[in-house]
Amino acid sequence: MAKTGKIGVLLVNLGTPDSTETGDVRKYLREFLMDGRVIDIPFISRWMLVNLIIAPFRAPKSANEYRKLWTDRGSPLLFHTEDLRDKLVERLDSNEYVVSMAMRYQSPSIESGLKELTDANVRKIIVLPLFPQYASATNGSVIDKVMEIARTWQVIPEISFISNFIEHPLFIQAWEELGKEAMKKADYDYYVFSYHGLPERQIIKASVDGYCQLSGCCNKYHSKNQFCYRAQCFHTTRQVAAKLGLPEEKVKTCFQSRLGNDPWVRPYTEDVIKEMAGLGAKKVLAFSPAFVADCLETTVEVGEEYKEVFLEHGGEQWDLVPSLNSNDTWVSCVEDLVKSHS
Repeated sequence: MAKTGKIGVLLVNLGTPDSTETGDVRKYLREFLMDGRVIDIPFISRWMLVNLIIAPFRAPKSANEYRKLWTDRGSPLLFHTEDLRDKLVERLDSNEYVVSMAMRYQSPSIESGLKELTDANVRKIIVLPLFPQYASATNGSVIDKVMEIARTWQVIPEISFISNFIEHPLFIQAWEELGKEAMKKADYDYYVFSYHGLPERQIIKASVDGYCQLSGCCNKYHSKNQFCYRAQCFHTTRQVAAKLGLPEEKVKTCFQSRLGNDPWVRPYTEDVIKEMAGLGAKKVLAFSPAFVADCLETTVEVGEEYKEVFLEHGGEQWDLVPSLNSNDTWVSCVEDLVKSHS
């Protein structure tokens, strides 16, 4: 039986300020950090922390950081996601699919992205949060927001969510391709895989049957830690490193972007950098596989700030592998994810 109506696809990335002006950055930080899945503390405490401490004092510094990566096209996170959407539209049959994109925070909003699909009277919606490893603060937040909006509709079509895609062969292949190209620059002493960090308490909350010990429990990936963010990160590293033929002793998995004084998942990237430099490392190649588009956390934090730390401690060369952005193999991965969920 022929099916009536098209399938809607919603690609969702994290978000970006509308500009590098301090006011726009402060607005973005407030929306982002007031999400209860990002800072998972009681509302009043979260409100005071974000609105009285973080947003007022961090916004000017963050605005300066955003200016370092802003281009004539604006925010790289935004335009790389637009490029991904446009390439996906070219790959999918327009008689069968409608593709829209959104940011979890700021513009374009998830609400506007969903409206574009419902205005096309789609029979089904596939939501793809563009975060390879599942975490409540990223994928979970996107799913939560979509459900919050959809529950107000009179008619709710079938909605499916792609929770993670770290084992998709084309995702790994895309990183392999970028890694091989970057490895032509030098004979590196170490290969660092730096992932965005999370508070340890969020990892423990997702633990199955008390399995999580925040240590060697991440050495293998299986049913009990399949949704553990830390385990997924280590699993991503192992897969990419194996494809690139990297010696295990030269590969480091670590976590960046700490906020506040509570313990976050370890090892911390800055500590790993100092340790490598102390061992005499002179040349390091860095990957940032928690992000599929270049952004503040990749270009500035990993590419520039960590480079400074490495050089200060005796290193000589620190190179960053670019994100997937609109790499053709990555586009093929997204195309396959969509079609396999259609």
